[in-house]
Amino acid sequence: MYSAKLSAVFALFFYLSSFFGSAQDPVMMKPVEEDKEETVSEIFWEIKAYKIFETLLDVKAIDKYGKMHEIRAIQNSEDVSILDVKAFIDGERLPVKLIIKNNERYYPLKAIDSEGNLIDIKAVTAEGKILPVKGVSKTGNVVHLRAIAEDMSFYDIIAMSPDTKFNHVKGIKMTDSPVEAIVNGVSIFAHVKSIK
Repeated sequence: MYSAKLSAVFALFFYLSSFFGSAQDPVMMKPVEEDKEETVSEIFWEIKAYKIFETLLDVKAIDKYGKMHEIRAIQNSEDVSILDVKAFIDGERLPVKLIIKNNERYYPLKAIDSEGNLIDIKAVTAEGKILPVKGVSKTGNVVHLRAIAEDMSFYDIIAMSPDTKFNHVKGIKMTDSPVEAIVNGVSIFAHVKSIK
């Protein structure tokens, strides 16, 4: 009987020491932290054509059926000094590039789909007139984009944030070669970025 009581006391002592020991164990005390993915929200800047004393014009991608699609500069961090410019067409984000001009005077601005089809980029007036948007001149590695009015006057191309900050939209050359890169089978002259 005495040995049964002694065994019970040892069992209770063992149980209590293991309980209090584990409660003070820092590994056991540390709360479980779940892995949390940081979600970076994107901010979309509108692309506009701008001329002093004139109304801002929308800039759109216009497919072969005449349907207009949004073009946006995409901000995904606090840094807005250089932003990607994409055309949003049928749920896809398509690259927007200046392509090789061949025998044209200016470099055409186009969106390029995954099959290498070119989609026009145009400025649209309040009256619905469609103005071409082209790379009209080059300074160093920067190609200046302009919407060209019927009277041959130019509108600058800008990106405007929801809180009305703005950047210029330019072609950017990274190499000296006339063909900057091949995108979906299309020879491009320059990348297009929104730059501060």
